[in-house]
Amino acid sequence: MTEELSTLERWRLILGNAAATSLGGLGADAAAMDAALAWLYDREPDQARRGVRGGSGRGADLSPSCLDVPRWLDEVQRLFPKETIERIERDAVERYEILELVTNVEVLERIEPNAALLEAVLKTKHLMNEDVLAAARKIVKAVVEQLMEALAREIRSATRGAIDRRRRSLLKNSKNFDFRRTLKKNLGNYRPDERKLYLDQTFFFSRVRRHTERWQVILLVDQSGSMVSSVIHSAVTAACLWSLPGLRTHLVAFDTSVVDLTEDVTDPVELLMKVQLGGGTDIGKAVRYAADLVDSPRRAILVVISDLYEGGDPNQLVRSVKALTEQGTQVLALGALDADATGAYDVAMAERLAQVGAHVGAMTPGHLAAFVAEAMGR
Repeated sequence: MTEELSTLERWRLILGNAAATSLGGLGADAAAMDAALAWLYDREPDQARRGVRGGSGRGADLSPSCLDVPRWLDEVQRLFPKETIERIERDAVERYEILELVTNVEVLERIEPNAALLEAVLKTKHLMNEDVLAAARKIVKAVVEQLMEALAREIRSATRGAIDRRRRSLLKNSKNFDFRRTLKKNLGNYRPDERKLYLDQTFFFSRVRRHTERWQVILLVDQSGSMVSSVIHSAVTAACLWSLPGLRTHLVAFDTSVVDLTEDVTDPVELLMKVQLGGGTDIGKAVRYAADLVDSPRRAILVVISDLYEGGDPNQLVRSVKALTEQGTQVLALGALDADATGAYDVAMAERLAQVGAHVGAMTPGHLAAFVAEAMGR
């Protein structure tokens, strides 16, 4: 954005041309922003009734010039801050289905990769020819690398060795500080007149490496369109977990069929390009497949990432989960595995699964890694 907007100009941009008489005119950049917003948001079918944005009925007309998608994208990237650009681009693809944003080579080559566009690419890649797919793959790769860098740090932190309170350490690290023992050993150094405790000796806990041998983590991911963000984070999480020594990670995608993607876990870009979003949902079938992968039930964690709206037999799903929990396998039913951890899922089914021993909720990848680490440390 090249100029600071006044409060009136901001309200004018929100309300559109219908507020021009009341709020006055716009500066050069604000007028360009208004035109770019109008090109997109004046498509709302009920805007005339509401009297906001698009009261002019202008649509994509810029008086006199009219934007095409590449030119509109250039204007958006020139005029708005990054966070606003991502929101506008997401609305363009998801709300108004302007698929040219992700199916036009020219646009893909100039667009700034972000999570919203990655989701759009995965939803529309079946519409792309080879040239467009090649350009789209670059977006997938760029965003996945960003996610990998962030999530790898989270997962390393979550799975770092547990504190061993039976052993002492010469390594003086604040995370390992033994407060109770240090306080007890230095009580004789308390100076009442100064109200200070002087420390002659400090003590620290030792850390032991978690034993990850023979543990399995099976990520079972619903690949319906509403779960696209969780699919992305599951792929990246699986790649990060794969690198942990001794921990075997599986990644399985499902709709009404089941596809084992474990062989592609180390290449999340290739994995995501293979995912086929959409279709029905047979969670029970997928859980039964995952159950056959379990080698040592008490050292296995099954993570079902789904909105839990079962298209198959719901009673069979509950029975399958109950059989797993009764044999000692830990089952997580997550309505979301993504950065926000705001899952939307079938509450009734979630309650039924909780009653047979499953843990139900939504998690970020870091929280999932912490859960896995805690389970392995017991």
